[in-house]
Amino acid sequence: MKQAVSSIRYDVTVRRDVRVPMRDGITLSADLYLPETERKVPAIVVRTPYGKATQTMDATGRYFAAGGYGVACMDVRGRGDSDGEFVPYFNEGADGFDAIEWIAGQPWCDGSVGTMGGSYLARIQWLAALEQPPHLKAMISTVSPSDPFVEWPTGVPTPHHICWLYMTSGRVMQEVGVIDWESVYQHLPLVSMDEKTGKILPRWREELEHPRLDDWWRRISYQERFHELDLPVLHISGWYDDEQVGTLLNFSGMSTRARGERGRKNQKLVMGPWPHAINRSTRLGDLDFGPQSLIDLNRLQRRWFDHWLKGEENGIMAEAPVRIFIMQRNEWRDEAGWPLPGTRFTPFYLHSGGRANSRFGDGRLSMELPGEEGARVPDRYRSDPADPVPFITEMTSAQIGGPDDYSAVERRDDVLVYTTESLEEELEVTGPVRMRLFASTTARDTDFMVKLLDVWPGGFAQRLTDGMVRGRFRKGMDREELLEPGTVYEYDIDCWNTSHVFRKGHRIRVEVSSSAFPKYDRNLHTGGELGKEKEGVVAEQTVYHDPNRPSAIVLPVIPKNR
Repeated sequence: MKQAVSSIRYDVTVRRDVRVPMRDGITLSADLYLPETERKVPAIVVRTPYGKATQTMDATGRYFAAGGYGVACMDVRGRGDSDGEFVPYFNEGADGFDAIEWIAGQPWCDGSVGTMGGSYLARIQWLAALEQPPHLKAMISTVSPSDPFVEWPTGVPTPHHICWLYMTSGRVMQEVGVIDWESVYQHLPLVSMDEKTGKILPRWREELEHPRLDDWWRRISYQERFHELDLPVLHISGWYDDEQVGTLLNFSGMSTRARGERGRKNQKLVMGPWPHAINRSTRLGDLDFGPQSLIDLNRLQRRWFDHWLKGEENGIMAEAPVRIFIMQRNEWRDEAGWPLPGTRFTPFYLHSGGRANSRFGDGRLSMELPGEEGARVPDRYRSDPADPVPFITEMTSAQIGGPDDYSAVERRDDVLVYTTESLEEELEVTGPVRMRLFASTTARDTDFMVKLLDVWPGGFAQRLTDGMVRGRFRKGMDREELLEPGTVYEYDIDCWNTSHVFRKGHRIRVEVSSSAFPKYDRNLHTGGELGKEKEGVVAEQTVYHDPNRPSAIVLPVIPKNR
């Protein structure tokens, strides 16, 4: 049985707008939540661009302070009541170091400091940790964004990113509901898309000047530097978090590459059936994952800090390092690592008679290697950037996609659809999903998008996960190499991760297309300078599935009796 957190509850004193000095002389504003006790206590630092004086931040501060922590909820540089200019991510490493060390030196603090927070608040914890603040003892990283180009391997920011930049473009949150985002995203060229919001957004334009992973981006990257860290980290995300891939990369990276055994042996991962706003509802889209899908998140985080900041032996590190929610089975399961031990990475191959266009075509998916019929009749479709394949999503940046029904989208001829027969028994797929795609194009540059779906007996085509590759970056985001029209290339496409049981009678489906708008910008197929062009051309695409070019999606199948 899991041990309870300490039953001691302290009264809480709040000090508003406490000025925290940075090394360059500016001050950041923090609200301090302090337990009323004569003893020195450990501290938790939460740094945010979204406003420290919110109900959520206040509840967080009061909860942990009542449990015996000093909590600093702080506006980052240039936001809220803090001085300076907000430049996303670029000042957060040094500012995070200074904030942690200033808090550690306060007379009420015992010198042990942890950090926590989600999304932007998570990524800046990593940047601060790389500065090696000596009093930082542990982190809780929730729905953390990845390094540049990991989530959007396109060389340019995603259309939804301009919504986030607009929202954070002043000292206080800007109301995104007043903007017609669908119209904004349609604008070309990308470099002047900000004008459609009514504002010039310098950061948007600056990012478009760096379409490769160069030194400008590496200043705010962290995922290639886990070997510099030796910290215990609790990683939390959801299968439908639109930045999900970062959390799993971070857990795996720290577990295998952290500098010392303290870091490598003390990582924990929790993955629920949640979107970016984790643990708030049992429902997501048309699905209800049941009351067991919600957890006592405060208690989990409190136990983590009680162990690492207070030294309490509460049993949390004796528990399994990985806890995941298996969708469709709708239950939690403890695991020994990620990917799961015993996973069988199983290729499911594309087949057709050359007419896999739309869900009404002849595309098939099976574990059998393709035969010679695939060599005679590969699949073809036209990709027109003026009429991109839609990605189902809300228009703001709060959440991009979910377990949506793609059956209507699959009516299009520029979507290739490959589906298994109805399953005779259930199949669990838990882990990273990758696509090995053999394809050619008439263009100098193009995209290939891949989506994994569960087709229910009634026809509901539930999106599980997806991924994409931009042709010019097929060898890495640090270089551009245009395509040779007509040449067949093998593309390795990261489709992120899932944990899902395909029920008996359901079917596994894969979609292949060349756009997913507005999740990603439209590839104009010209091979020209990214973000600067207005006109595109139609690309003729060919997907191969024959013995020499066996296109396949590789699924992490979990055996029943592993």
